[in-house]
Amino acid sequence: MDVAQIAALLDPFLEQPLRPSQLDQISIYIDLLLRWNARINLTALRRPEQIVTRHFGESFFLARHLFPASSRPCHPGPELVEGEGPAFCLASPGAPLDPPRVLDIGSGAGFPALPLKIWAPDIHLTLVESNHKKATFLREVARALTLTNINVIADRTETLATRADSPRAEVVTLRAVERFAAILPQAVTFLAPNATLALLIGAAQIPNLATLTTLKWRPPLLVPQSHARVLSIGVLS
Repeated sequence: MDVAQIAALLDPFLEQPLRPSQLDQISIYIDLLLRWNARINLTALRRPEQIVTRHFGESFFLARHLFPASSRPCHPGPELVEGEGPAFCLASPGAPLDPPRVLDIGSGAGFPALPLKIWAPDIHLTLVESNHKKATFLREVARALTLTNINVIADRTETLATRADSPRAEVVTLRAVERFAAILPQAVTFLAPNATLALLIGAAQIPNLATLTTLKWRPPLLVPQSHARVLSIGVLS
């Protein structure tokens, strides 16, 4: 898919354009998704334009609210030129802070997790996907986009949550999963102290959040170009 068209479709979801290298990664991702989707059911969307707005748009909307591009300036390198668009660097060279761990539940075709990694490449990303074919697809996308520090776990969320060595993360993401009410309390078990839970959900699911009394919720944000999709972010108190 043409990168100029991708940039135009993503514009409503972002505050400033993505870098050319990020747009190239998205184009490769879309090609892989369409190719694999002919063999396994990754998404019900078939048109590239729909995939960009519905999947990538939502994901980058989440990314810019979790990791604002201006929160910590990037140190320009050979692949980053000032003025080329947002880039999130978790720490400047020599800074003591470690990149945060991000865990995505029910990753499916990789949204929002892999766009989040494209946005903030320094994060340590874990994707939990019980379907082995989809897990293979996620690894293939990571390889094709040369994304590093990615771990794909092919296991059920409810099984992983009960394990003594289950992963913990500073950010846990969740989008469009089945049995949302049942998965929600399990998502909390993956949160590290003072961690953030970020949800891309339908507005009708907001009442479920009241059951998580250990989290302090920000006001939900309406996803652009949507009448019922919201971003809800809660912080473990």
